[in-house]
Amino acid sequence: MNRARSGRTPRGRRMEPRYVRRRQYGAAIAIASILIIIGTVIYIVGARSGPSGPEDFEGTGDGVVQLVQIEEGSSVSALGPELVDRGIVKSNGAFQAAAGANPAAAKVQPGFYRLQGEMSATSAVDALVDPANKVEMLDIPGGATLMDVRVIGGETRPGIYTKIAAVTCAEGSPNCVTAAELERVAADTDPAELGAPEWAYEQVRARNGDPKRLEGLITPGSYVINPEQDATGILRALVSAGTEEYNRTGIVERARAMDLTPYELLTAASLVEREAPAGDFDKVARVILNRLAEPMRLEFDSTVNYGLTDVEVATTDEDRGRRTPWNTYAMDGLPQTPIAAPSIEAIEAMENPADGNWLFFVTVDTDGTTVFNDTFEDHLRDTQQSLDNGVLDSNR
Repeated sequence: MNRARSGRTPRGRRMEPRYVRRRQYGAAIAIASILIIIGTVIYIVGARSGPSGPEDFEGTGDGVVQLVQIEEGSSVSALGPELVDRGIVKSNGAFQAAAGANPAAAKVQPGFYRLQGEMSATSAVDALVDPANKVEMLDIPGGATLMDVRVIGGETRPGIYTKIAAVTCAEGSPNCVTAAELERVAADTDPAELGAPEWAYEQVRARNGDPKRLEGLITPGSYVINPEQDATGILRALVSAGTEEYNRTGIVERARAMDLTPYELLTAASLVEREAPAGDFDKVARVILNRLAEPMRLEFDSTVNYGLTDVEVATTDEDRGRRTPWNTYAMDGLPQTPIAAPSIEAIEAMENPADGNWLFFVTVDTDGTTVFNDTFEDHLRDTQQSLDNGVLDSNR
């Protein structure tokens, strides 16, 4: 006998119709599809309505030049926040990405650079790695003087004031400081305001009105000049740096031990710088000290030339007879002021002179070979050799 189906499984569980399960499965697929479509629409709208990366300006700038500085020990990437604050780039993220993508960015040297407002990050980095946008460095060689030197039979040697003017007045510079302005400030501004060492105040103030009174207080070297500073600011920065360098050598204590004032030691070092070839600084320092101890006039041609309008290696009898504050043929002891910018090497040579009894020295050939002697007779012999080799020829 056949029985009607009760809708239960053999174990008594109700069986769900197959069409119910298929309907629920289809609904789930439909819902998932809708969610995917919605997500895609949201992504597309978002991508079209906003940038996909850091904000950035377009183009190479707005034409308004701005100076930025990479300080010693810093890097291009460290500029990012400052450039954003000044409106040069739009975002630090874009600038860092551009710096990272340019291999030359890691080699940019400290200094001031010309950029513009509203530059793309790539343009800003390109400008920083372009040497044409770097403000020129001020290079002061050992033995440089504040004023220009006209060499008879040669070219005029530009002085430190002229060199500063050339840097600040370069094309594209926003602030041209002339040599005349620098001379006026040097002549009239109190040395304390310019950062001179205290041990030089008296001597500098005694020569008020003379633009050469800061001679020797600026050390040789390469300097980054802030082209936005005026003449006072530039000289203060240079003189202050010199004060720090000289004091670091222990100049006060070493001078006292040698029975000199620090200013006298600085002056003697300037003679070493002008008279001695490289490698003989400490020997010439010893000659200076030996002559002062005799006592005996120094008789250095460099001190004669410092008081002349036109100079040459060999001075004349007439020039050596002129009485100036510097001519050591016509006066005892040291010149009244330094006659040039002494390097730290010259300062240290005076602080640590070589051992010897020398009283004379002369350069005997064009290679710079210098001979040191204890006696005047030996010195005359070597001086004749120098004349024979054309080293002491006069151009007049």
